[in-house]
Amino acid sequence: MAKPNRVAIVGLGNVGASFAYTLLFRGLASEIVLIDANAAKAEGEAMDLNHAVPFTHSTRIWAGDYSHCAGAAVTVITAGVAQKPGESRLDLVKKNARIFASIVPEVVKHNPDGILLIATNPVDVLTYVAWKLSGLPPKRVIGSGTILDTARFRYLLSQHFDVDARSVHGFIIGEHGDSEVPVWSLTNIAGMRLPEYIKHNDADCSPEQMEQIFAQTRDAAYQIIERKGATFYAIAAGMMRITEAILRDQSTVLSVSSLVKGHYGIDDVCLSLPTILHRGGVERVIHLELSGDEERKLKNSARVLQETITELKELI
Repeated sequence: MAKPNRVAIVGLGNVGASFAYTLLFRGLASEIVLIDANAAKAEGEAMDLNHAVPFTHSTRIWAGDYSHCAGAAVTVITAGVAQKPGESRLDLVKKNARIFASIVPEVVKHNPDGILLIATNPVDVLTYVAWKLSGLPPKRVIGSGTILDTARFRYLLSQHFDVDARSVHGFIIGEHGDSEVPVWSLTNIAGMRLPEYIKHNDADCSPEQMEQIFAQTRDAAYQIIERKGATFYAIAAGMMRITEAILRDQSTVLSVSSLVKGHYGIDDVCLSLPTILHRGGVERVIHLELSGDEERKLKNSARVLQETITELKELI
């Protein structure tokens, strides 16, 4: 009898709960286990989701503990605290690194063979922390990275050029954060890079408009948080897409965060580059032919992340 596809979710805040809901409706997992420091919250989410099963897919959903991570193909960690007003980014990182120090070893103790998918921010640094704490091969520790930034970038370009977002191809790489990098040189619509598309299709996109599109991409979370307090639907959908690529062994190219080893002279840091994902996790990180300016900005993004990682050495 085939082993059930189990996905464990650690942290049932807005992101974790939205991901569980998305996972159920997609029908990707036959078992979903919910784990949270607040056991009653996990139980309530499980009850609510189970009541949706008659409308969706036959799925076993329950609130459990770390022992129920055993056998999970993917364990998704969304647990952590949000940044408070006046709190520095480094203070936030240290808090969440300490939380991870209590979570990751417990997950791996019960499930040494699964994949860790990290969504907690700052996601690149915490993906590195999870890798160090877990002792797992780098290919099995993945961060959601810039999958959401890339989706925002493609959506905003689709709005500007009045085409379906699924027909726009481009990537945001580097940090999921202020130093992220848009790969304008390779962005294309229908296989045509933007300058050619603009030239032959009566379109326009000035340098000022391009900068505005990127600024809206980079700063979208701030705008959403100002209006509704948090972002969770789109990142939950992005995590579902990562999980789908893994569970269905699709060899899909997605902009996720993983350990970079030698690309563009960058080493020993987790950041996002287009990455082929399959059942075993990271199959390969793709080396893009970046422009000189894009490569310089990517290296700067790596430096920003490495500086934070250095500050955390005593915790990992």
